[in-house]
Formats: sequence, C-alpha cells, structure tokens
Amino acid sequence: MSDWKKLCQLDDIPRQGSRVVASASGDIALFRTDDDEVFAVHDQCPHKGGPLSQGILTGRVVTCPLHGWKIALENGEAVAPDAGCARTFSVKRVGDDVWIAT
Repeated sequence: MSDWKKLCQLDDIPRQGSRVVASASGDIALFRTDDDEVFAVHDQCPHKGGPLSQGILTGRVVTCPLHGWKIALENGEAVAPDAGCARTFSVKRVGDDVWIAT
C-alpha cells in the first residue's frame, strides 16, 4: 500500500517543463505536459546519470541534455534503440494539488 505525499501545486510546474523535488531516495523530476498531465521520474538518466529535469520535454518524452537519450515518462523506459529505465513514481492530482506515492 502506498502512502501519498503532497508535493506542490500544478502551477508550480511550468507547462512543457519540470520542477525538481528532493526525496530521501534522490531528486525527483516532476514534468508537466502541455495538456497538464504530470509525471514523476528519478532525476537521473539511466545512461550516464544526466539530470532529466534539464532535458527537453516533447509530449510524454524527455530528452536527456547530456547525450540525447529519450525517456518515456509514463514508464521510464528509454526509447529504442537505447535500452534502460529510470525509476518512475505514481502521481495523482487532487484539484490543483500534485501528490506522489512514496
């Protein structure tokens, strides 16, 4: 069973952008798509640890700023031909509040 923790308001995350929150297991990057979907992934590319929060968001995919790996936000999987996975976290919105499962 997951415990839910309120992280921020939706407007605290820029549209088509990200925000980083600290956690005991490392930084978590929150991404907000153009249609207000919110995703949470460990802020570390599975390739060489680049900060995904500084990457470019296109739809539901973020491109790592270091070597261009593309990571699908819904499952953390690298887009082929690359292989690897970033840890994802369950997110929910209650009104304008953004919550994460811990």
